[in-house]
Amino acid sequence: RSFSIPININLQGARRRQTRDGFHATAGQEHEWIRGVNGRGGQRARSQMSVSSVGEDRAILLGFTMMAFSVLMFFVVGITMVKPFVKNWVEEASCVLVQADILKDWVDCRGVSTVPCLRVMVNLTGSNQSAFLHFDEESFFQCFYIPKCQMERADLQAEVQGVKRILDTQLGSTSSCFTDHTRHPRDVILSRKYTLKKALFALLWPCLMLCGGALLVGLVKLTQCLAHLSSEVCS
Repeated sequence: RSFSIPININLQGARRRQTRDGFHATAGQEHEWIRGVNGRGGQRARSQMSVSSVGEDRAILLGFTMMAFSVLMFFVVGITMVKPFVKNWVEEASCVLVQADILKDWVDCRGVSTVPCLRVMVNLTGSNQSAFLHFDEESFFQCFYIPKCQMERADLQAEVQGVKRILDTQLGSTSSCFTDHTRHPRDVILSRKYTLKKALFALLWPCLMLCGGALLVGLVKLTQCLAHLSSEVCS
């Protein structure tokens, strides 16, 4: 009986220690599990953020590249299409077909061969001034029409004769033409190669590229702004 009380006390203390140690072990395991889950979630979030940031950077780079190329296209189109349209042959007039002749002396054709030259004379109805008629801005020389190079002489002669017969049937008829009295007072052209429609059509593509690049950059910036606001609201 004298030893029963200390033995009971020791047994109860051992049970309390076992319970306390088991509780601490369980709590440690739960803490390790929670920390592992949080670590994996953080790594996943960081990986998603890195992937999204790389994609956004590439999209912004693509947008600025498109805008840079559009500026270059504006420069090229302005030189090749808009400038000839604005500066050349700005006045429209009426021309009367007077004469069509084939010159005796054949002209050089790109240094390859010689071809016959068909020259056409017209009168301007407003001033009664004679002038040489040319087809467009690119064919601005003495001849109204020359056949293709590297053909047989007989074929060249026959082709020019056929065009002359067609023009002879139109002698005395009136048609619209374009003049430039300041730089080419003795020359007129029948049709313009660089028209307003062609110039606007050429400007359409750089405009579309510029708008597409600006829209792409704007959408990426808007997405980043919305993501930042969403993170602030969530926090």
